[in-house]
Amino acid sequence: MQNYKLSLSYDGTDFYGWQRQPDKRTIQGVLEESLTKITRKKIHVVGAGRTDAGVHAQEQVANFKANLSLKDEELFRALNSLLPGEVRINSLKKIEMDFHARKMAKSKIYQYRIFNSSTISPFLQRYALQWSSPLKVNLMKEAALLFAREADFQPFSSNRLLNSVRKVMRSEIEKKGDEIIYTVEAKGFLRYMVRTMAGTLLEIGKGKMPPEKIEEIFREKKRSLAGPTILAKGLCLIKVNY
Repeated sequence: MQNYKLSLSYDGTDFYGWQRQPDKRTIQGVLEESLTKITRKKIHVVGAGRTDAGVHAQEQVANFKANLSLKDEELFRALNSLLPGEVRINSLKKIEMDFHARKMAKSKIYQYRIFNSSTISPFLQRYALQWSSPLKVNLMKEAALLFAREADFQPFSSNRLLNSVRKVMRSEIEKKGDEIIYTVEAKGFLRYMVRTMAGTLLEIGKGKMPPEKIEEIFREKKRSLAGPTILAKGLCLIKVNY
């Protein structure tokens, strides 16, 4: 038995997220189906994070265990030949048997992209939220920094977990031309957390709430005070750190 580590990228537009679901097209589902065709064995793939429907990944990490006679390069080629074009394996290698893609991840970096223009390239519109009205980027930058903390992020999620405390190590906004990029890093995230944080920053950029509203939301712990959960297409898993 060997443990294999995968690095993969995907366009999540036409998928119902990472996690396998009955009768729905998911990243985990197409990976396991392709591996089963190659190995003729039922393979379970573990992902570093469960990206939601429509969310993309520049570098997702996964692992699976199997007893195979194929060389790594042969398995790599066979897997990419069977996967749909929206999913690509970037690297594949054997790793220590105790490696677990999710449990051993030290942090994950996500980016949310907002294209602040009246027009957007057809080559970008699947991967960024277009916002045509002017945004106060300086206020968004100020507010983004306030998310870098260890706190209860329940107001920025649809989850109702007993433990909704998360530690955000990095939270920042940068502007490149017409593009506003929100980068956030944490060990783990609640469901819809990044999209709701980005939605709150968008409300601040629109002038509908001041940056200091972030402090009030954390203090009051009310989901109704935060911004909307914005579209999934602007969100991308950039990197998983180990």
